Amino acid sequence: MVPLSDNNPTQTTPYVVYGLVALNVVIFLYELMLQTMPSDAALQQFFNTWAIVPQELTASFTGQAAAPASEWLTLISSQFLHGGFLHIAGNMLYLWIFGNNIEDQLGHVKFLVFYLACGVLAGLAQWVFAPLSDVPTLGASGAIAGVMGAYIIRFPRAQILTLLPLFFIMTTVRLPAIFFLGWWFIQQALYGVASLGAQADMGTGGVAYWAHAGGFVFGCILGPVLGLFAKTRPRNVR
Repeated sequence: MVPLSDNNPTQTTPYVVYGLVALNVVIFLYELMLQTMPSDAALQQFFNTWAIVPQELTASFTGQAAAPASEWLTLISSQFLHGGFLHIAGNMLYLWIFGNNIEDQLGHVKFLVFYLACGVLAGLAQWVFAPLSDVPTLGASGAIAGVMGAYIIRFPRAQILTLLPLFFIMTTVRLPAIFFLGWWFIQQALYGVASLGAQADMGTGGVAYWAHAGGFVFGCILGPVLGLFAKTRPRNVR
């Protein structure tokens, strides 16, 4: 299922969402430039420096890292890195659809704090399940999962226009947010449990399901703390 839009209008311009999308795209273009360099190691070195490398983060927490502060910084910098076109396109689509409403509710500054905090906590959630992995963890999906968690509890009845494959036919349907996002969360949690056995092989990469599930849960918690329900809505969402 792919979300296309929602029927949930906003009262303010989501400047932070626009800025986050723009920054992610600019950094991705820089990654593409690194990919074209003669040395194939340039992009990998970039990821090793700015993405979360769990075993290095573990070393920073145990006092074995030379510069622990730089490892902690990757909890934020990793949120702006992506591994390919589909990765960034999917993340930015979800941020574009769901982020504007949460920014509208929290305000620009609180939304930015909320977004980055969800990303940090999502990264730590993934680290907990593979603290010795040497595979870089990157992407905005943990922070965006937090946005989705806040959305489902604030706008459970909002209708999401969804692209839905039915056998060999693609069609669109409108689904309540509580169903669309709830099903997404259940998938991430199930995939995360299924991936636990694979975590024994610390050299393999894959999707950071625990970052997704963790970000979603933290979004449900942090949203109300930062005032998700403080702003009244003069119109009903149908």
